[in-house]
Amino acid sequence: MIARSLSTRYLPLIATSGIFLVLFITASVLNEGFFSGRVIVNLLSDNAFLGIAAVGMTLVIFSGGIDLSVGSVIGFTSIFSATIIAGHGVHPAIAWIAAVILGALLGAAMGTLIHVFELPPFLVTLAGMFLARGSAFWLNTESVGISHPWYDGLSNFALSLGPIQVSAAALLLLATALAGYVVAHHTRFGRNLLAIGGSEQSALLMGLPVGAAKIAVYTVNSACAAFAGLVATLYTGSGNPSMGIGLELDAIAVVVIGGTLLTGGRGHLFGTVLGLLIFGTIQAAILFDGRLSSWWMRIVVGALLLVFILLQRLLVRGETRAGH
Repeated sequence: MIARSLSTRYLPLIATSGIFLVLFITASVLNEGFFSGRVIVNLLSDNAFLGIAAVGMTLVIFSGGIDLSVGSVIGFTSIFSATIIAGHGVHPAIAWIAAVILGALLGAAMGTLIHVFELPPFLVTLAGMFLARGSAFWLNTESVGISHPWYDGLSNFALSLGPIQVSAAALLLLATALAGYVVAHHTRFGRNLLAIGGSEQSALLMGLPVGAAKIAVYTVNSACAAFAGLVATLYTGSGNPSMGIGLELDAIAVVVIGGTLLTGGRGHLFGTVLGLLIFGTIQAAILFDGRLSSWWMRIVVGALLLVFILLQRLLVRGETRAGH
């Protein structure tokens, strides 16, 4: 019975791993030069800011919540940091700290509203989305280039692993994913989030700090989104108030394809990393082919999303029947 429970719990993660291997091997067979360490590193570098946002989104979904503001927070922190660096001479390190603090404060405010007034996360974070995006365009309506020795050094930094160069963006993604894994699966906070997502009423009866956990997870998630916006400026060399439009939906798709239950209570952060690699592999394969429209990526991701939602529903129904 225990072995069966474990196999059911990790079935979405196993399915995600299998889909990634099939997609990557297929793309490697169809496209010469695709099967290489450099391509894998590029998958991480090109999608670093999406991956960082998805790490925070995973924690929120663990708790049974959702956050629609992450894309707007990315846009806000990118233009905020670029504006104060280029226009006011603020050191990039100070700008980064200030941007992450602002993102965290927005998340804390949304988490407080959700908990104290028992408001739907969808509506509260939707308001946060409009607030952050409006603030971004209030700061500047156009993109702002960033030119600073500290910034140039960080954006050009790469860790050499033989012939492979791992960019700073990829390293920051890996560090964030590792920290997210430790928090999600090896701390009391992570266990509390899964318990709340499984059944908030049961979590309350067990004496878990539901309110504090909710506020904290939205704070952490917005801080991750703010950090993602800063990493995006390394990738583009500028801040843009339009950056991150629709990215919250991509982040949710990555998390769900990674095997995390959309209603909360179950998932694995490593699955989110695999979901990101699947997302990146589809994108890279289309670019390698050169004949397919970029919209095919959305079609394939949409199909995979439907498959995983159906798989999750079947697993929940199967466990409910087994419980009876």
